[in-house]
Amino acid sequence: MNSTKLKIENRKGITLNAHLELPANQKPNYYAIFAHCFTCSSSLNAVRHVSRALTQDGFAVVRFDFTGLGRSEGDFADSHFSANVEDVIDVHQFMTDNYKAPSLLVGHSLGGAAVLVAGSKLAAVKAIATVGAPATIGHVKHLFSHAIEDVKEKGKVKINIGGRPFEIDENFVSEFDKTDLQTIVKNLRKPLLIMHSPFDKIVGIENAQDLYLNAHHPKSFVTLDAADHLLTRETDSQYVGEVIGTWAKRYFPKTENTMLSTEGEQLVAHLNIVEDNFTTFIQTKNHTFTADEPEEIGGNDFGPSPYEYLNAALAACTVMTLKLYAERKQWDLNEVFIYISHSRKHSDDLRAEVEKPKYLDHISKKLKFVGNLDDSQKERLKEIASRCPVHKTIASEVIFETEII
Repeated sequence: MNSTKLKIENRKGITLNAHLELPANQKPNYYAIFAHCFTCSSSLNAVRHVSRALTQDGFAVVRFDFTGLGRSEGDFADSHFSANVEDVIDVHQFMTDNYKAPSLLVGHSLGGAAVLVAGSKLAAVKAIATVGAPATIGHVKHLFSHAIEDVKEKGKVKINIGGRPFEIDENFVSEFDKTDLQTIVKNLRKPLLIMHSPFDKIVGIENAQDLYLNAHHPKSFVTLDAADHLLTRETDSQYVGEVIGTWAKRYFPKTENTMLSTEGEQLVAHLNIVEDNFTTFIQTKNHTFTADEPEEIGGNDFGPSPYEYLNAALAACTVMTLKLYAERKQWDLNEVFIYISHSRKHSDDLRAEVEKPKYLDHISKKLKFVGNLDDSQKERLKEIASRCPVHKTIASEVIFETEII
């Protein structure tokens, strides 16, 4: 995933901090906007994980900080609901003018309510997805209900939400009662995906029910079992992104995927070190896949590790070679299973003849054949398994040529 920092000026002259996440080939088919939750920011892990998952489905995703939040300019008191909606529309206009009009809106919590309202005003938006969204804007007021009377008396007061201090005024409070969200949803007439956890303690599941009942088809609901409101588990936020990406494909014309150039080579790998940790996007001429490291060594486990891909290449080549051999011999081989593991073992444990004891790469291959084969045929297949091209490459001396381009 390639990330570009953007500075977007809204209608009030306030600069919004934003990131544009691009697919690995840096050539998106469609654009989306992600609106974060109340008092959160676009740097929340859940936002980044959902955005990353969507880029794997060919979407470019703009994630931005609302006015007065994250790294955007302005005061939090100016980040009332109407201002949030205006920010979404202004970001949409910026993308329309400088890139391409976003056709998918995704919103988390109050950000979900904001994209519903903004989406009702933007003709270019073809589909909307919400995650843990409230059915009424006033639902958020319970977070600062203890300070509402003080606001009426003092004009401005400081409150604490989620352990962080914010300053609010009377306009901020009154804004949450000005929008009839359920009527907007009833008149929306755009494909809507509602995702919500039945265990959400911040915005109860009944909110999803109210939104769904008011919406017209095409509408969909997906439950987020065991997830919390902020999607703090990576598996939950990645799942949300994958589901939204798959769901959205139904409402967007299929386009031919423009692949990242391999510069005449067989494969290209790309890693954005600043944004993606170890998550690496790999492309051949016609296919895209992801590599990563497991969580226990600091990765995000969004894909197989490099050695797992090495094992996969060996396994795939082995079973394909066995298929061709069995077919040529007209043997009754119906299925092949191969189990492979790579490790480092000491030469003494392997009883290997070496000049000096040392650790060696060790690959374990276990074969399982399904079919009417006698023992001699199975032994012959075992021999052939060591003759596949990838096995020969790994077992032989390889000459590497590396250059900087």
